[in-house]
Amino acid sequence: MDTAPPRSQDRMAHDVWLPEEIVTLRAEARAAVEKRLVPFARDIGQREESADSFPWEAFRGLAEEGLFTVPFGTDFGRGLAHPMLGTCTVTEEIAYHSSSMAGVYDGQCILVPQTLTFAGDELRARLIPELTSGQTAFSFATTEPDTSSDLTAERMQTIAHETEDGFVVTGRKRWITNSVVAGWVSMLCRAGHTDRATMLLVDLRSPGVRIGRPDLKMGHRGQITADIVLDEVHVPAENVLGTRGGGLGVALSALVRGRIGIGAAGVGVAQAALDLAVQRLRTRQVFGGPLGAMQHWQFTMAQRATEIECARTLYQKAATLLDRGDRSAEPEAAMAKAYGTRLANDLVREAVQIHGAVGFARQVSESGESVRLEEMYRDAKILEIFEGANELQQWIIARQLIGRDVTG
Repeated sequence: MDTAPPRSQDRMAHDVWLPEEIVTLRAEARAAVEKRLVPFARDIGQREESADSFPWEAFRGLAEEGLFTVPFGTDFGRGLAHPMLGTCTVTEEIAYHSSSMAGVYDGQCILVPQTLTFAGDELRARLIPELTSGQTAFSFATTEPDTSSDLTAERMQTIAHETEDGFVVTGRKRWITNSVVAGWVSMLCRAGHTDRATMLLVDLRSPGVRIGRPDLKMGHRGQITADIVLDEVHVPAENVLGTRGGGLGVALSALVRGRIGIGAAGVGVAQAALDLAVQRLRTRQVFGGPLGAMQHWQFTMAQRATEIECARTLYQKAATLLDRGDRSAEPEAAMAKAYGTRLANDLVREAVQIHGAVGFARQVSESGESVRLEEMYRDAKILEIFEGANELQQWIIARQLIGRDVTG
């Protein structure tokens, strides 16, 4: 059985600069995650994807604890002074136990809520309560079979043709989180035969919508993805998010926030891996003493603990900039995403090495031992890929640093 290690964060990290509301929220989120997610987390991480395997118990449990209200103002939610920082803090706490559920939360509580800030009042009043209660799952769709990090409209094959009362949409979106169970999707489409894009809120129960079979992935099995196929789907005019032809800006504003959230998820995964590694270093006996007596691992873990503090500070700074209304947070968002997710992969790999064969195993059959590192190792890789591959994040940083006139 799993044995939860002590949290080194509680004695090594100090929330010196964090607003009191976020310190309080972290404690609340940790308790909610332990109550409503942890009992299901290992099953979520191991079971194969299917339409019936969506983790409704944990999803709605976290909603019932109020964690889906964190991004919203007092009209629909908590009214935090620092909603982005709060949402990322919750994401870190979820990722500590389940990286794939952090991905689900990122879509439901970061990507989609940002797109809904561009919706009309009537649409927001109707749909946001469904989102915050967990009654309805929502999706965010930009990626297609032939376009992902490159969201230029001319590459998109999902096209929205204008009609007298709205749009008719035909195309295919791929790798769409929650699509197998979602009621609505914020979808980026090419605006007719133009070089511009429009973001639409599409009812997935509409005639002409087909959801593909769930993708069978190496990891993040709780973050179930599938294609969304559209064949002349009617979308009312009032479902435009933002302006006609202004969809790329809506999508990018959501993705900047999502990257900070994925950076926070990377920190949660890295912290969990560090804690498992430290526990093993203290308890594993080799050559007449604890494994942690070996200076190589002492220095390696000291360096990783320092890097976790840096990664956490990066996502907190980027989130705080957005909460202050500073739209220049793009380089910090890219840094937070690239650094936090690379660190998660490095630390999980080292934690497996420290555990040896037991880290490589799903479970030791005779003893029942399981340290979940096999799951974490499978899960961590996608963090470097989705919501803008880390190479794209480095390019974003380089453009700010060197100048777009040189980098392109």
